[in-house]
Amino acid sequence: MAYRLGGILVGVAMAATATTALAADSFPSKPVHLIVPYPAGGIVDIVARSVADQVSRDWNQSVIVESKPGADSNIGTSYVAKSTPDGYTWLISGPAALVNPTIHPHAGWQPMRDFKCVGLPVWNQSVAVVPAALPVKTLKEFIAKAKAEPGHFNFGNPGAGSSIDLSAKKLFQVAGVKLTNVGYKGQPPALVDLIGNQIQFEIVSLVLALPHIKDGTIKPLATFTHERIKDLPDVPTVAEAGFPEAAFVPWYGIYVPAATPQDVTVKINAAISRALESPEVKQRLSKADVPGKAMPLTDLATLMKTDYEKLTAVVKASSSGSK
Repeated sequence: MAYRLGGILVGVAMAATATTALAADSFPSKPVHLIVPYPAGGIVDIVARSVADQVSRDWNQSVIVESKPGADSNIGTSYVAKSTPDGYTWLISGPAALVNPTIHPHAGWQPMRDFKCVGLPVWNQSVAVVPAALPVKTLKEFIAKAKAEPGHFNFGNPGAGSSIDLSAKKLFQVAGVKLTNVGYKGQPPALVDLIGNQIQFEIVSLVLALPHIKDGTIKPLATFTHERIKDLPDVPTVAEAGFPEAAFVPWYGIYVPAATPQDVTVKINAAISRALESPEVKQRLSKADVPGKAMPLTDLATLMKTDYEKLTAVVKASSSGSK
């Protein structure tokens, strides 16, 4: 009887292995859903649709972009974390995918336990800006003015755990300054209030800020980029502006549930990498000022772990400093 039971168990295990292998070989055999945990029309949505369109053509299989915003991106992120780990449900997210459980202890998921990064990254280049009428010319001048006039300066925050939020937290920690945090549902409404001088400081994605910089309604102080950008050659990077420790350039990644089979994640990674190298996607991402880079799974795992440790430290330091 024991022998018969053992044989049955071995048979079941072999069947399960064969089924997994078959699933990986036939992947993708149905549409993939790419979840954007932010409102439609933003930078993440642009990146998602650029990559999804190219992967769809490559695989001859639909990659459907779905927006599931809310709760500082936790609704969409939690949805993917709890989805079936078969490679058919993806998440695209910025730093919130790494830090939100630190900000929201009851988020219901943990990044290093529940997710595996399988593609991109695409770096979100942004710029620190102030109203045109504010009498400062450099980031150091603004920091000095904010320190000299405590309580007079507001920062437009498009969401806790967002790339903008974390870039600002890091800068404020390094500079030793406090600004009043004003929450917004995204960058555009904050930008409107900055132009109207209701708030005095914002970090904005380059693609959103450039038209207003060029028409003179806002003033750039420093870019959160690895090097100066061609559209703003006279604007220093944050490091060049005197705050090298605040030179964090956030990135967006595509994630799947951690239990997704390795063979499937290899296929996803290869498809996303091919998409990033395609002329069409390169052009679309360049137009949006969000350069991308193809990376293998091992490098993505290292990047994810490194930034998880770095960014959760920023959040914890900010929380302790505000008590």
